[in-house]
Amino acid sequence: MGILSIFFWTLTVIISLKYVTLVLRADNNGEGGLVAMLALASQSVNDKPKLRKILLLVGIFGTCLFYGDGVITPAISVLSAVEGLEVVSPNFKRAVIPLTLVILFGLFAVQKRGTADIGKFFGPITLVWFAVIAILGVSHIVHNPEILWALSPHYAVGFMWDNPLISFIILGAVVLCVTGGEALYADMGHFGKKPIRLAWFSVVMPALTLNYFGQGALLLSNPAAVKNPFFMMTPAWALLPLVGLATLATVIASQALITGAFSVTKQVIQLGYLPRFQVWHTNVKETGQIFMPFVNWGLFALIVLAVMLFKSSSNLAAAYGIAVTLDMLITTLLTFFVIRYAWHYPLALCLAATGVFFVIDLAFFTSNLIKLVEGGWFPLLIAAGVFTLMLTWKEGRRLLNQKLEADAIDLSSFLDAVFISPPVRVAGSAVFLTAAPGTVPNAMLHNLKHNKVLHEFNLFVTVVNHPVPWIGMEKRLSIESLGHDCWQVVVNYGFKNDPDLPKALQNLKGRGCELDPMTTSYFLSRDSVVPTLGSGMAQWREKLFAQMHLNASGAADFLNLPSNSVVELGSKIEI
Repeated sequence: MGILSIFFWTLTVIISLKYVTLVLRADNNGEGGLVAMLALASQSVNDKPKLRKILLLVGIFGTCLFYGDGVITPAISVLSAVEGLEVVSPNFKRAVIPLTLVILFGLFAVQKRGTADIGKFFGPITLVWFAVIAILGVSHIVHNPEILWALSPHYAVGFMWDNPLISFIILGAVVLCVTGGEALYADMGHFGKKPIRLAWFSVVMPALTLNYFGQGALLLSNPAAVKNPFFMMTPAWALLPLVGLATLATVIASQALITGAFSVTKQVIQLGYLPRFQVWHTNVKETGQIFMPFVNWGLFALIVLAVMLFKSSSNLAAAYGIAVTLDMLITTLLTFFVIRYAWHYPLALCLAATGVFFVIDLAFFTSNLIKLVEGGWFPLLIAAGVFTLMLTWKEGRRLLNQKLEADAIDLSSFLDAVFISPPVRVAGSAVFLTAAPGTVPNAMLHNLKHNKVLHEFNLFVTVVNHPVPWIGMEKRLSIESLGHDCWQVVVNYGFKNDPDLPKALQNLKGRGCELDPMTTSYFLSRDSVVPTLGSGMAQWREKLFAQMHLNASGAADFLNLPSNSVVELGSKIEI
């Protein structure tokens, strides 16, 4: 009764109060998730650069933990569902891991088709799932209705008071009932606050509560059911169908997390912490439905490693909690800065609103630290690896831009010098991409050196990614005339916008410069990075950055440039 009460009040405090009531209010133009929260928090302390830098590091590490969750969640979800076969017959035990890997491979193999075609089945299956688990719970509660007394918090408080050490230890298992909290917040941009709140309070929480209390009622009457109380709630004739339904439900849960990994990766790329990856848009109407082959198969490889390494859902549970609870702790921390510095609530209220959750999250996190050796190291190792990649890329880009700025030539002065004795002008428009406005792009220098021509119209375009989810078309472009039919253009994108440079440049119509797609060429600088000794990063990090830079998806693909209109001119740059 005491432990069941702890489960119920953990759901109530962490999900109902913290996430659904408080954290969902912290939306960034309708978007949720740790990246959106990070953007809000960092913007709110723009006048405190040292604090902002610390918050960015903490938030980015929290985002890296999401990838650790992205590996563990599909593995533990599908594995735990397939393990229901062992309840049917112990002979199925040998088939659990191979069947799990087959299901996971099928799940990742169909990702390139997108979720549009199968999305319409997700809602009904999920509703059936919650209805079934609620019915299972009620069927046992009616035989032991006294279990409902565990709704009273005094059972939880009494158990923890009498058994403080045991209570602290079991928090590492209790936390598994709230591991979807971060995903709930991240999905706000897809569904909105009201539908999430309505679904939670009217369907999800009642169904989960009834099922947990049904398991408690079963254990009161049959303590031997502790081996697998969920599947042992089911009549023998319904066991196989329930395993099938549970597997479908876990595939849906895994699907949501995998597509979430695509979305988070895209947002992090837009923030400048990862190189460009190949992105496939799987739906012509829904820009958020994307597929990233590298992320997809990278996740799959790590999930296979997790399944083969841990072999059972109970072993994976040891690896699971630590990353989730640390993410929850980071979310609470960032929430404080949002409500204090962005919403300007009184300090006492901010401390009261987040302090309680911080203490609870800290208790769950420290309890899970006990499982560090058992498996908690696995998602932390993944997060540390991704964090190293992100910081290396960010610092490498800073050093590269620093080098480019040191060697940069002022664009206005250069054009004035060129047009004293201008080269041959050819028909059409040239779009030169440049990292910083007002500087001469290397591609233009190489074009003049080798081809000795200049186009009739020339645009010098800088693409700027901002730490906000969306930037509307009315703020997409700024244009400045440089004379001689040359213009400086700045194109602005948020981290949820899909970069499409040709489409953005069509908005130049009526502003003194119009592009004909049939006569427009895009000139890009393709720089090769050469690591050197004694610079800003360790030698191994410079080599890592150089490799990441080499393998990054080209700007042409990232900006959706027409392949038959792109000219790439390269050079070597030492950092």
